[in-house]
Amino acid sequence: MATTGKGLLLKVFVGETDRKGKIPMYEWLVKEAKSYGIAGATVFRGLMGFGSHSTLHTAKILDLSTNLPMVIEFMDTDEKIRGFLAVIEENVQDGMATLQEIEMHVYSSKK
Repeated sequence: MATTGKGLLLKVFVGETDRKGKIPMYEWLVKEAKSYGIAGATVFRGLMGFGSHSTLHTAKILDLSTNLPMVIEFMDTDEKIRGFLAVIEENVQDGMATLQEIEMHVYSSKK
């Protein structure tokens, strides 16, 4: 059975080599989201991209970039995502975040 409702999708774009202390930023953000009680998070590694510094990063073998784009998606209610956005703003120095309204369909066998 599915639970449905309106929510927000927060996408955070950082570099693969970005760190919070000794931990990769994307990993730190997912762990923070879990402890914050966010409903779900997924990390994607990009094959190519550029950001605020306009440096092109690519996974092509001849370029051997070590700082590929990372996209972390978080999804939950409007209130929870907007609250967690404050954590993003306090901790991400180079990156970008986007918000998108979504309709969530949550499937769980957990009672």
